[in-house]
Amino acid sequence: MERYVCNICGYVYDPAEGDPDAGIRKGVSFENLPEDWVCPVCGAGKDEFSPE
Repeated sequence: MERYVCNICGYVYDPAEGDPDAGIRKGVSFENLPEDWVCPVCGAGKDEFSPE
């Protein structure tokens, strides 16, 4: 699965790690994240991310 990087702060969403603080389990692809998911560092929306 592809990793995505936040264009604002550089945070990398890695599906192998998920986002446990937001309740996102390991193995969830970026495309399958909830539409209201935001960057855990800066709060940017999914539209501010690009494939790494």
